[in-house]
Amino acid sequence: MKDAQGQPARFFAACERDLAIAADFTGFGPEIGNLRKRLRGAGVEIFDSFPPYGAWFRRRLGIDNEQALDLFLQTVSLKSVGNLTDFVRSHMLEPFEVAPRISALIGHFDDLNRAHEAVLKAKRQVELLEPLVADCDRHEERQEAIGQLRLCREALRPWFAGLKLELLAKRLAALDAELARHNARVAGLEELRRAQQGQERELRRSIAENGGDRIARIEEEIRTKEEQQRQRRQKADRYAELVRTLGMQPAEDQGAFLVQDRQCTDLREETAEAEVGLQNALNEAGVEFSRGREEHELLTVEIVGLKSRRSNIDEKQVAMRRLVCQALQLSEEEMPFAGELIQVRETESDWEGAIERLLHNFGLSLLVPDRHYTGVADWVDRTHLKGRLVYFRVREGGRADLPVLHPDSLAGKIAVKPDSPYYDWLERVIAQRFDVACCRSQEQFRRETRAITMAGQIKAPGERHEKDDRHRLDDRSRYVLGWSNRAKIAALEEKAGRLAERLGETGDQVAALQNEQKAVQRRLEILSKLDEYRDFFEVDWRPLAVAVARLTAEKAQLEDASDILKTLAGQLEELAGALAETERQLEEDKDRRSKTEQKKSDAEGLIKGSRDLLAEATPGHSDYFNQLADLRVEALGTQQLSVESCDNREREMRDWLQAKIDAEDKKLSRLRDRIIDAMRSFSTSYPLETQEVDVAVEAAGD
Repeated sequence: MKDAQGQPARFFAACERDLAIAADFTGFGPEIGNLRKRLRGAGVEIFDSFPPYGAWFRRRLGIDNEQALDLFLQTVSLKSVGNLTDFVRSHMLEPFEVAPRISALIGHFDDLNRAHEAVLKAKRQVELLEPLVADCDRHEERQEAIGQLRLCREALRPWFAGLKLELLAKRLAALDAELARHNARVAGLEELRRAQQGQERELRRSIAENGGDRIARIEEEIRTKEEQQRQRRQKADRYAELVRTLGMQPAEDQGAFLVQDRQCTDLREETAEAEVGLQNALNEAGVEFSRGREEHELLTVEIVGLKSRRSNIDEKQVAMRRLVCQALQLSEEEMPFAGELIQVRETESDWEGAIERLLHNFGLSLLVPDRHYTGVADWVDRTHLKGRLVYFRVREGGRADLPVLHPDSLAGKIAVKPDSPYYDWLERVIAQRFDVACCRSQEQFRRETRAITMAGQIKAPGERHEKDDRHRLDDRSRYVLGWSNRAKIAALEEKAGRLAERLGETGDQVAALQNEQKAVQRRLEILSKLDEYRDFFEVDWRPLAVAVARLTAEKAQLEDASDILKTLAGQLEELAGALAETERQLEEDKDRRSKTEQKKSDAEGLIKGSRDLLAEATPGHSDYFNQLADLRVEALGTQQLSVESCDNREREMRDWLQAKIDAEDKKLSRLRDRIIDAMRSFSTSYPLETQEVDVAVEAAGD
């Protein structure tokens, strides 16, 4: 038997297996014991168990682990491999606990998944927050810019005050120079005037020495008398115009003037009395016209109302019924007037006027059904009617027996509207209240207890007699009975026509009186103006004209008598012209100097006001002057600034700044809304992270 190191694998495996078996059976007899001794003696290494031997064997063959040895043994006989997967799993892989590894893998996967979700969440948050942060930065920048603009607006007044001070300083320097020029020119002209005045005095002295003082006195007298003549001539012309307006001729002397003055006094008294009479007549005509016009308007309204209905009841009573019905929501047909349901029979037309007078008040009475009585009574009681209303409560009931009527009873001359629901009630009431004897003679009238004559005289029990002639008996405009109003409309239209004619005549009379009054008032005005001329001397200009002519002739005679005087007079006249020109120029220059001084005073006042504005400015305002200078071109363009335009330019620039601030505020408001929307969206998406953060621009730092 060869050494174990040089044998094939199969051989060694077989030997190993046999030796191991032999070792396991060491207790089986002395033969085996002897065999072990002989093998040791031969140098063979013997093991008591298989694991140490397996380890020794793997070292010899370079096998790393026991599983590889098993795989080696299995590959020796491949026919024992059943399932390749199970074979690889059992013999080629290290044995380990799968459940802990799987649990660990699952936990690790959850950690990785949460980490991945956290990364995605962080990326999404960054995507949402980056534009939000940028908007917040823009909001802060824009807010700061608006604050700068507001501070510029606050500094606008002191800045313009500084600009105005610079302009005023330049203007003041120019005004000082201009004032110096004016002073020099005025001083020169005053010196020239003094020299010319001295020359004038010298010439006048020379003229006086040569008889010119008399000429000077004559000239003064001529000027005085010419002025007096002019004034008297104007008064005389005005006096003559006023006198001719009255149809008289102006007086030529004192006597005629006095006579004319007495005539004007008498005429003024007569005209004043005539004016008073005209005013009284005009007042009476005006009152009559107003009363007639009011009456005509009432007639027109009444006619229009009658044409819109069939009854003869006047518009005032109908309007009162309409008011009641509207308040109680009732139909007007339910509450008729008694006069709408009764009328005088056609065969008794002779008695119509008397019957209308007797039944006038009853015809204007309102008939109220029993079912509406409570409502009508309550409403009438609590309402101020501004008029008189009579109404009857018509109870529902059977037809009662009628009393026996007088043979000539007025009730027999009245017809009740047959289709009226109030027929029975009206027939009974008329029979009871108006059983009055219609008497055609006074003997019968005196004999009856209750009677009426065709002329309208009424006799009642108790010997009471009444006749009301305030209105004509045949005045159909006052009739109220009947269910047809054609006759009343015709009567009212005829009355309105007569009244219109009378109004026209009255209007013509008023116009004529007004024209006459104007003429009288004009005459009184002229007489009042003539009262200003109390003396003929005020209008007598002719003596002055004669005096002026005499003085002019005397002056000419004196001037012709001396050549020296003519020369001196010519020199004086020339000097007077030069002196007048000097005076004119001096006045103009003084006026210009005064205006310049006023301009200087105004400029100094403006300087004081501008300095006061600068003194009121806070120290921080000056920090924005440079910025305002840059904004000026943008706001005002290249307009030149002057003292007078400073206030307007300041107002324009303030308006421009305000418009810019308003525009920026609108942009800021839109940006703020966008930021708040973004914050709200972020808070909605991530409520846990933002539960302690407000949705507001102020929370941008959070």
